[in-house]
Amino acid sequence: MAEPEFTATGVRIERWPRALTRAGKVLIRDGRLQLLTSSDREIDSAPLGAVSATRSWLARRGAAVARLDGRRYRLRMPAARLVEAVHRARAARD
Repeated sequence: MAEPEFTATGVRIERWPRALTRAGKVLIRDGRLQLLTSSDREIDSAPLGAVSATRSWLARRGAAVARLDGRRYRLRMPAARLVEAVHRARAARD
């Protein structure tokens, strides 16, 4: 398995209305975005072509919304970091 192109740890991952993990991980590796628990169990993943990442307008600062194959997750992390990482990883694949 290749080294991750992007890693964020300590991320609270929510799927409305509940939290799935309070200290999860977000990885971009091998053309996929992965959401993991703190014990590295996969919550969800999708190819970058099926991922969108935006700043959450409804949540306070420091939250992003990621859609993986249409499933929506709120991630408590700097949104700009995630959005930029997704764009960079897509550009590297093209």
